[in-house]
Amino acid sequence: MKKAEIKSEKDVIDFLRDKTEFEKAVLTATFNIPKGKVSTYKRIAQKVGRPRAYRAVANALHKNPLAPIVPCHRVVRSDGGFGGEKRGAESRRNRLAEEGVPIEDGRVRMSEKILF
Repeated sequence: MKKAEIKSEKDVIDFLRDKTEFEKAVLTATFNIPKGKVSTYKRIAQKVGRPRAYRAVANALHKNPLAPIVPCHRVVRSDGGFGGEKRGAESRRNRLAEEGVPIEDGRVRMSEKILF
């Protein structure tokens, strides 16, 4: 299957067949975050049944083979900040701003309205 053919959650899972169950769960949960919304590493960890594994979530997203189909740019720290390298964080921040996510002082302005 080619990246361009991925349209559904099932397609994502099929494409990720060589990944661990945890990585598949993280990437599938992230695939479901709609445009204009964000989630946090902690919320993704909770969704996949591993509430303390937020660092492992970040590592799985760092190795995302399906970006931007699996929109890892929509996952931020609990304080709305962007982790990782400065250049990568700036790129994710810009992409979220283009999607209409409110950015204030370099962070996502967190609210129930935009949290997924």
